[in-house]
Amino acid sequence: MTSAGLVRVPRAWGEGGEAMCEAAMMDIGVPESATVALSTLDEQVAAVAAALPDVPIVLGGCCCAHIGAAAGLSDRHGRISVIWLDAHGDLNTPESSPSGNEWGMPFRRILDDGHAAVEDCVLLGARQLDPPEADFIADAGLATSSSMVASVVSGTAGAYVAFDSDVVDQADIDCFMPEPGGPALEECIRMVQAVSALTPVLGLGLTGLVASEANPGRLRRIIDAALPETASRS
Repeated sequence: MTSAGLVRVPRAWGEGGEAMCEAAMMDIGVPESATVALSTLDEQVAAVAAALPDVPIVLGGCCCAHIGAAAGLSDRHGRISVIWLDAHGDLNTPESSPSGNEWGMPFRRILDDGHAAVEDCVLLGARQLDPPEADFIADAGLATSSSMVASVVSGTAGAYVAFDSDVVDQADIDCFMPEPGGPALEECIRMVQAVSALTPVLGLGLTGLVASEANPGRLRRIIDAALPETASRS
């Protein structure tokens, strides 16, 4: 049986993200493969891609940790799908971003850099989009419904699940950028289980957290939903 390995990415590419960096060092009961903490995002992307174990669980930090994971998995497997669960779109560019924070751009960078094709991706749970992100979704035809997951993963080697914790209702998880009106943790777990039932989950990323006593148990439930055959505990 192939075991999952943990890649910690205690970096946040934006203003005031120190709490996410601390959260990346939580003990979530997964054997550690690497810690990547570099001074530029480009260095981080390359190092995360190179550090991926057979089945990576990437613990951020901000959602920029997903770029290196998607890059490494696409290099390894070829055509992959990306299932992006997030209250935000993360689809801005440096030109469109109202804040300039790079953590609002990683999904768009994955698409623009060719690590996954738009037709092989879906954005789930988004409820706080900037107008340029909404325009991109409409123009590019990016899927935004769980009913589209089966068609999104069809023909790919498997999925990378990018799970920003702020997708979850703020009552159910301790996250850096809570947004009201999200699905309960149980519903998010069912979404992840549905992906796992349809296609191999090649890797899982967990980001946007703050450190708390309750979060490791919640994250282990997400891990077990995504990787029931491979997740191992220390």
